[in-house]
Amino acid sequence: MEKYHILEHTADGKFQAFGATLEEAFGNAALAVASLMWDWRKVEANISYPVGVEGHDLKQLLVRFLGEIIFLFETKSFILGSIEELKISARTGRLGLRARFLGDSVSDRYELHGGVKAVTYHDMKIEKKAGRGYVIQAVVDM
Repeated sequence: MEKYHILEHTADGKFQAFGATLEEAFGNAALAVASLMWDWRKVEANISYPVGVEGHDLKQLLVRFLGEIIFLFETKSFILGSIEELKISARTGRLGLRARFLGDSVSDRYELHGGVKAVTYHDMKIEKKAGRGYVIQAVVDM
């Protein structure tokens, strides 16, 4: 199954991410965001960051989760290479997400080719497709 594909958009970045499960689709959405800034496939797993976010619905959870990639890049010079142990849970009217980001520090070993400033709610969709798993669509400010 294809992890994601980048869609045409006039000014910003837009993508669709896919997964057999909601967790897989969220993980692939994170890889799509990273792909707009660097080639995540080439990033070595030398650093690990635990990630934990909450939201009142799936869209807010996705925005906060993807925002962690931008936050760690801007504050720790961390570039994402993969995601492990991603789990989404519901508790007392809120959704929670826990995961582990694996990656490395920015260095001359990695080519940066763009910058994502923020994840938006514009044109965001999180859908379960009968027999085909989940599709996430999102637009990011670049």
